[in-house]
Amino acid sequence: MARGPHSCAAEVIMEVLIEHLGAVQFEIKARQHVIASDQPPENGGFDEGMTPPELFLAALGSCAAFYAAAYLRKHKLADQGTKVRVTADKRKDPARLDDFHIYVDVPPSLDTKHIEGLERAVHQCLIHNTLLHPPTISIEIHSPALTV
Repeated sequence: MARGPHSCAAEVIMEVLIEHLGAVQFEIKARQHVIASDQPPENGGFDEGMTPPELFLAALGSCAAFYAAAYLRKHKLADQGTKVRVTADKRKDPARLDDFHIYVDVPPSLDTKHIEGLERAVHQCLIHNTLLHPPTISIEIHSPALTV
């Protein structure tokens, strides 16, 4: 029996809603925020938003950047100009991303102690830890035809 979209065994802590807009475009909503996901023209899209894999890398990178900036602020170190770049390779069988690299560029004045502390801080990123400890994922299909 299909459950309602909000009837989970555990309380939902985070949620996004994705709505198909047509072609390969989607609107993604979280709280009061809205972003678009699309594909480049060679994949049938209009290139009006990041692709899902790019959004995935963006989630990892922005999480790492959050922890890096928090570490720098906590230690009263300059955090302006901190940049994070994330790369990953596409793999097949099954299709997935692999071999992630997180590059953190920080001000040149950091000593070895703070470089090591910054790396430990970035390792605390929620997205990073989710990838290191794969979650369970369930899929439920809801359709008016399935309700009794």
